[in-house]
Amino acid sequence: GERPFPCRECGKSFNSQANLLRHHLTHTGERPHECPECHKRFAQSSTLRQHLQVHRRIHTGERPYPCPECGKAFRQSTHLKDHRRLHTGERPFRCPDCGKSFAIAVRLAEHRRIHTGERPYGCQECGKAYRSFSNLWKHRKMH
Repeated sequence: GERPFPCRECGKSFNSQANLLRHHLTHTGERPHECPECHKRFAQSSTLRQHLQVHRRIHTGERPYPCPECGKAFRQSTHLKDHRRLHTGERPFRCPDCGKSFAIAVRLAEHRRIHTGERPYGCQECGKAYRSFSNLWKHRKMH
């Protein structure tokens, strides 16, 4: 189809002005759509709708994505996709510093903090900081 609306930043073309404007948010970093539950912000309203569905599933307990290997069920299809790599042994996320590989991208991001020294999750009670949110969560239970 015809795509007469090019992006000035990257040259990608779109079939409508609305789609070009939506794409432009990826360059500006603007996130005008806020979740009323947790205040996380999104560039697109469709992404916010998906996010709100996850909140709803937390309250209802709905887990519509079961693993065909072991039966464990997930709230999001992406979490099932990550989980399935545990069965296949696929580890596509590789650390450029040491070569260690991970099945899930967030595990690589946490691992890379070993190399950078970054500890972005700080305890508001005592100030101790952690590389992962889960370690902060474990720590907070001790207060």
